[in-house]
Amino acid sequence: MDASPLPASREDLAQLRHDLKTPLNHILGYSELLEENALESGQADAIPDLKKIQEAARTLAAQLDRVFSSSDSHVVVPPLGRFHHESTPEDPDAAQKLSRPMLPGHLLVVDDNETNRELLGRRLARQGYTFALAENGRQGLEKLRQESFDLLLLDIVMPEMDGYAVLERVKSDENLRHIPVIMISSLDELQSVVRCIAIGADDYLPKPFNPTLLQARISACLEKKLLRDQERRTYLALVESQKRLAGELAEAAAYVKSILPLPLGEGAIRTDWYFRPSTQLGGDAFGYHWLDSSHFALFLLDVSGHGVGAALLSVSAINVLRSQTLPVDFRNPGAVMAAMNNAFQMERQNNMFFSLWYGVFDRRNRELRFATAGHPPAVIFPRTSDGLPAPIRLNAPGMVVGCFPDQEYESPSVEIPPGGRLYLFSDGAYEILRPDGAIWGLDAFLDEIQTVQSVPARRVARILDDTRGMRQNSDFEDDICIVEVEFL
Repeated sequence: MDASPLPASREDLAQLRHDLKTPLNHILGYSELLEENALESGQADAIPDLKKIQEAARTLAAQLDRVFSSSDSHVVVPPLGRFHHESTPEDPDAAQKLSRPMLPGHLLVVDDNETNRELLGRRLARQGYTFALAENGRQGLEKLRQESFDLLLLDIVMPEMDGYAVLERVKSDENLRHIPVIMISSLDELQSVVRCIAIGADDYLPKPFNPTLLQARISACLEKKLLRDQERRTYLALVESQKRLAGELAEAAAYVKSILPLPLGEGAIRTDWYFRPSTQLGGDAFGYHWLDSSHFALFLLDVSGHGVGAALLSVSAINVLRSQTLPVDFRNPGAVMAAMNNAFQMERQNNMFFSLWYGVFDRRNRELRFATAGHPPAVIFPRTSDGLPAPIRLNAPGMVVGCFPDQEYESPSVEIPPGGRLYLFSDGAYEILRPDGAIWGLDAFLDEIQTVQSVPARRVARILDDTRGMRQNSDFEDDICIVEVEFL
């Protein structure tokens, strides 16, 4: 017989080796299935002949491996004991034990060889799995997108689209990448294994495959998929929960903004303001309204902490002030402050308290009476004909609302000349960390307000722009609220 030289290229060698070993794998696979059937049916006398067939096939396969390993130093031939079982267990129940999968699963087998597909399908059926078959890579991808599979058994050497290409498509598809993949091939090359693992394969099995090893690898992959699916369900549930929570918080934030008064652009009193919580909900809130035809009430409060709890307390307090539901004369700031303190004791409010500035302007005599409860002072900038107006701080002693019952609060007063502007704000407007690590502070903030008094309009926006320039970070850490009231 004339022996032709082996092909020179590595690809040709691999293909030739694959083509020669494929029928041997068929012989081994079917003889092993027949051996298991003989054990189950009590036909043990056929087993010795089947073992001789298996031994001959393994011997020839080993000879082929030696031939190809001498032709290509990169071919790795593992010991037979690593991938193949040399004998069928003597225990008559062994086949039955091996046929029980650890976890149920729906598998897809992709192999261009019809005999390979049939052999692997029979093996999977004996082990209790449901499966589908695909005869090429493109058909396999179509089935993956049409059905739900728990595991993909993928041959490497296929025409048109090989296993590497299919594996890359699967792992790059967001809807398929979670499916574990076991690569199956007659090629025992280390380079092929490394390439498959690098692309994203979960495991690699050479043909012919040991039934015990096959089931063990399948069970391990199904268990990993079960954990991944559980993690995915948990993640999706968390995402859905976060969406619902975000929607509910958005509704709550919209409600908080809805109870804030609109800016007043006409009349004897005009207002402008800026309000932004540090999170979706915060503890700052403010309001103003006419108590009667002569008295105009204005107030701003700051609840300790941030988030939902602070916002709920803030809304409750603002609604009390807006609706005037306490049994007290709301034209008397000291009395209002004392009533609020008794109504919102912190032990009944989840240990939360708040600062509050409350004032009432009487337009008949231009007198502003006010009371404070641990809040930053309001500031008046009277209109002057020359130069910048000097600020007048409106502050009075008083404990924050909610700490101690039966507190008394003073109600000092000040006259506001025509054109005077009053500013209410929370401490988040000036307790700002500068790039040099220092706190900007109240004095610097009041200087900034003073500099914008010559600006004809949008003074609050100008204050905010300049304030952001003082900050170390791009946003405010605390709730921020600034209210400008102009008395014409």
